[in-house]
Amino acid sequence: MRSLVIPANEYRRSRWRNGAGWTREIHARGPRGGAADGGSDWDWRLSIAEIEQPSTYSRFDGIEREQVLLHGNGLDLRFSEGTGRALEPPHGRCRFSGELGVEATPVDQLAHVFNLMWRRDAVEAQLWHRPLVGPMVVFAEPGVTWIMHLIAGQARFADDSGLPGLCAGDTALLESESGRLRHVLDGSGEALVIRIQPLE
Repeated sequence: MRSLVIPANEYRRSRWRNGAGWTREIHARGPRGGAADGGSDWDWRLSIAEIEQPSTYSRFDGIEREQVLLHGNGLDLRFSEGTGRALEPPHGRCRFSGELGVEATPVDQLAHVFNLMWRRDAVEAQLWHRPLVGPMVVFAEPGVTWIMHLIAGQARFADDSGLPGLCAGDTALLESESGRLRHVLDGSGEALVIRIQPLE
């Protein structure tokens, strides 16, 4: 896979099976490195959930999940093991197992949540929330995927990558086919930065 920018208006939007919300799929990566469709044959997946009412999440065996509140006044998560977690504004986050039963309730009728899912026996994933003030440098290496999801603001690639700029809501996938590849993202705002690496 080569580096690319996915504009927010190209995310595929579909209704939840239970009708309680919508999902906008950003990207899913298959086990052989290619893009995967919206089915279950993926090693990792990025999406944005639009939660309109109290709802039950689907169960994903063998999957780790991390969610970050993007918009709304909060989201309450209640887990089948008896614990709970509140994703509070501006960008509360929570990591949990896909095997858990989860009841999600938006605080004020609607919450938008960034959703990262990955197969724990296939890849390792890390997620950070970072302010973007001036340049941010990422070194992409073969086999490793860096993801920049711009929460707010605007940014451009101040290098010779040829990638278009980012507006709020856009996502960049930064990869290298050979050797270390330097990317410089310059702008202002806030971003989610994700690193995904296959397990040995």
